Amino acid sequence: MTKSNIDLIPKVLNKLGLSCLDLTGGAPELHPSFRDLVIKARELDVNVIDRCNLTILSENGYSYLAEFLAHHSVIVIASLPCYQEENVDQQRGAGVFERSISGLLKLNQLGYGDPDRDLILNLVYNPIGPHLPPDQHQLEAKYRDVLWNRYGIRFTSLLTLANMPIKRFAKQLFVSGQLETYQCLLETSYNPANISSVMCLDLISVDWQGNLYDCDFNQQLGLPLQGRVKHLRDLLDDHNYLAGEHITVGSHCFGCTAGNGSSCGGSLQ
Repeated sequence: MTKSNIDLIPKVLNKLGLSCLDLTGGAPELHPSFRDLVIKARELDVNVIDRCNLTILSENGYSYLAEFLAHHSVIVIASLPCYQEENVDQQRGAGVFERSISGLLKLNQLGYGDPDRDLILNLVYNPIGPHLPPDQHQLEAKYRDVLWNRYGIRFTSLLTLANMPIKRFAKQLFVSGQLETYQCLLETSYNPANISSVMCLDLISVDWQGNLYDCDFNQQLGLPLQGRVKHLRDLLDDHNYLAGEHITVGSHCFGCTAGNGSSCGGSLQ
């Protein structure tokens, strides 16, 4: 993202009175404007979420990062798809689990995950294959037990996310002959109780060019917002542009409404 687009973000946060800025990547911390954007958002009393790839905490040149996040009370949401080393390394690459554990310990030492501190550390679970996530509360209890007893790690909450049948995951399913079966599972598991809580009702997704979408999945699929709003700068002209606009939907939306539901904040039930 260019600096000119990044400079629009605090202006939009202030104009719309938004309460949360959720930064994701890749690795958003790699961007040279990451720290400046965090500081400006926090000065507006906006909560900042860093979708953190834990391995960056041990990368050369980023030894400061954990302390920076703690100093500005940034909410850390970190992917840890399993509490078993072999499963994580199979999904993410050799050595990722060990480096992730190291990153979590570093965050714990700064107070992240401590119930007596305000430093929030949430972990994210995704099923490895074409399955719905298990019950979030039960899985969280298992994560808590294993991570504490094996490694002495604490965290705030576990968020379970369903895998969306789009892009790379869809290609994997197609090659293995499971795409149609998984889509059918999502559709037959549709739960209307989730509709009122889906993330596209109160979230704006922004791509690296400043273009707007109803959610990150629509962004990946190139499905823009309907109506006049197309770019961050549009929100500075008239912040009522989004009110009453239709949300762009597709077959992938069953991924958010199936079973216990799925969103960037975890289960909807």
